[in-house]
Amino acid sequence: MTQVEVFELNPFAENTLVVYDDTGECAIFDPGCYSVEEQELLSRFVSEKGLRPVRLINTHCHLDHVFGNAFVARNWGLELEIHRGELPLLEHFPQICQMYGIPFRDTPPAPGHFIEDGDIVTFGNTRLEVMLTPGHSPASISFYCAADAFVIAGDVLFYESIGRTDLPGGDFDTLLHSIRTRLFPLPDATLVYPGHGPTTTIRHEKEYNPFL
Repeated sequence: MTQVEVFELNPFAENTLVVYDDTGECAIFDPGCYSVEEQELLSRFVSEKGLRPVRLINTHCHLDHVFGNAFVARNWGLELEIHRGELPLLEHFPQICQMYGIPFRDTPPAPGHFIEDGDIVTFGNTRLEVMLTPGHSPASISFYCAADAFVIAGDVLFYESIGRTDLPGGDFDTLLHSIRTRLFPLPDATLVYPGHGPTTTIRHEKEYNPFL
């Protein structure tokens, strides 16, 4: 069985996810570790659970989701994996930090591998289907685990809300199209792990999300 541990990190209250199964292998999604204390929190969980990180993945490359990329890559010897369409955001990370007035010098590493729509991400016994879900950012990707009925949605879909679309590369109509055509066809009981806020379900968002 694949399990998901959520850590709320950094000044943006971003959800960092550690996804693992009975083999002990795990993938770290959107590491938002901003402080040394947050780095230690993540490391301690991995150590206490006896996990072996084998993949480092960003759903998208807004600054709050990539603060910890360099730490995770360095600490566990991993290559960063993103969708190619997110590369401009990643490359402008220093300028974006400056724009927000956030001092941060641990520049994220360049990606070592690009993930495409329809790919299957595997580690241990876990299989995650990659779905391209743009709109919040140019090429956000979501990850669906059919076996354990959950989807990692990044900042595409939140509990009774959606990702903002006023940032570069965002588009409101594109985001709604992504949700309706890629996420809402998933089974109603599917758990949604968003990039911010509490976990929700596809059924709940169909019924109560005011944007949809």
